[in-house]
Formats: sequence, C-alpha cells, structure tokens
Amino acid sequence: MFIGKTFNSLDAKNRLIVPTKLRDKLGFSCVMTKGFEECIYVYTPESWAEWEEKLARLPKADPDARAFVRYFYYNAAECDIDKQGRVTLPAELREYAHILRDAVTIAMNDRIEIWGREHWEKMSGSPERMDARGAQEAMLKYGI
Repeated sequence: MFIGKTFNSLDAKNRLIVPTKLRDKLGFSCVMTKGFEECIYVYTPESWAEWEEKLARLPKADPDARAFVRYFYYNAAECDIDKQGRVTLPAELREYAHILRDAVTIAMNDRIEIWGREHWEKMSGSPERMDARGAQEAMLKYGI
C-alpha cells in the first residue's frame, strides 16, 4: 500500500528520484501510463497485472470498453528504476502531466500519481476539488 506525498524535481536527464518509502515497495521496475486529470499513474508490476485482469474482463464487443482499455495500454510504458532510485519519465507522459521541472508524487494505495507541481496546485486548490466537507459528502455518497 502506498500513502503520502513528496515534492521533488526532475534532473537534467528528466529523471525523477523515487522517494525511498515508495521505492522500497516498487522495487526496480514499474509501469507508467496516462492517468485521469492529467497526471501519470505508476503501478508496480503486480498491481499492473491486477489492473490488466480487470481490463481483460471488459466486454470486447463494446466500443466504449475497447476505447477505455486502449487508453491505458496505448499510453503505457515499462520503466526501470536505477540503483540511485531514479526513473526516467517518458517524454509523452511528462508533457501530458505538465511536468517541466517540479513534480508532486502522491501515493494512492495501489498506485502512485506523478503531477506537475503547478498543475497539481491549480487542480488541488480549485473550489470543485476535495476538501474536508467534500470528503464527508463523498463518504456518505459511497457508503464509507
């Protein structure tokens, strides 16, 4: 399980240092793909395999299901984490997530999200985003 957040920056070779507490769980490889709200989703090989199983169960005759599956596979990249704990962010994903230099790494239970810091601040600070009252309403809505 991943929890917490980290603020960090890309180096000159577009590598991001994976925080130690996340790296211990990721190991030396991961799968990255486009996430929702213009961030990068990062999965362990095991959590990606679980995600693949869910995608495989979607109806292949449904064009919306095929488009959904295609969205994740088309944009996915297997990435290695080097001995210094750095991972190179693929250019297409880096651009999608608005990561110029500064990034925010957010742990989300079974995956990690990587956001461009300015984009994250804009998204998380907007009135329609979650706050304590919104979290309370979501708990009621989802029966938590």
